[in-house]
Amino acid sequence: MIRYLFWDAGGTLFDTYPAVVEACRVALSGFGKEAPSEWVLALCKQTTAYGLHTLAKTFSLDEETFEQYFRRSYEDIGVQYQPPFPGVEAVCRYICEIGGQNFIVTHRPRASLEALLEVHGMKSYFTAWIAKEDAYPRKPDPAAIETLIARYALERVQCMLIGDRDLDIIAGQRAGIRTCLFGSEPHTTRPDLEIADFAALLDWLRVENADVGRA
Repeated sequence: MIRYLFWDAGGTLFDTYPAVVEACRVALSGFGKEAPSEWVLALCKQTTAYGLHTLAKTFSLDEETFEQYFRRSYEDIGVQYQPPFPGVEAVCRYICEIGGQNFIVTHRPRASLEALLEVHGMKSYFTAWIAKEDAYPRKPDPAAIETLIARYALERVQCMLIGDRDLDIIAGQRAGIRTCLFGSEPHTTRPDLEIADFAALLDWLRVENADVGRA
């Protein structure tokens, strides 16, 4: 039975990539530069930090100044324009209804994450979250996941990690829990489950948990 879900935030819980790409393009325009949205998206899907570093290096920009431009542009867009993906709330609600718990492990700053949760009415679904300020090693290191498993005395066999990138899946696998990859991007990992939308995950969870109940 799957009762505990570990969520990545940006690109998994919330559709943040359009805002990230737009903020990068606005920041570049401040230096008189421009780049194709598709390329910027591909860079930032690896990690936002990687995307900013690569763009700054490619266009010979001061990395710290460019990141400041990006942060200001991103904040101007607002969290209200970065909604949960369709079906996310139903999955979180289901886990709570069966007595389970949802957790978040993200590289995102805490204030940014909590603003997303608050504005979109999602905060009550989550027991705890680990964010940038907690200073755990970045995924694919599993330390943050391991910490939550130990802190809440979770059975690993009842845990699943959900993410949209290989580094999320690797972190879950290293923590010894099942993994679910969301989206259709090329990947090299072999997760336990691959989904294109969260309705499919909810259906899978109901079947998986019903099978256990009949055992």
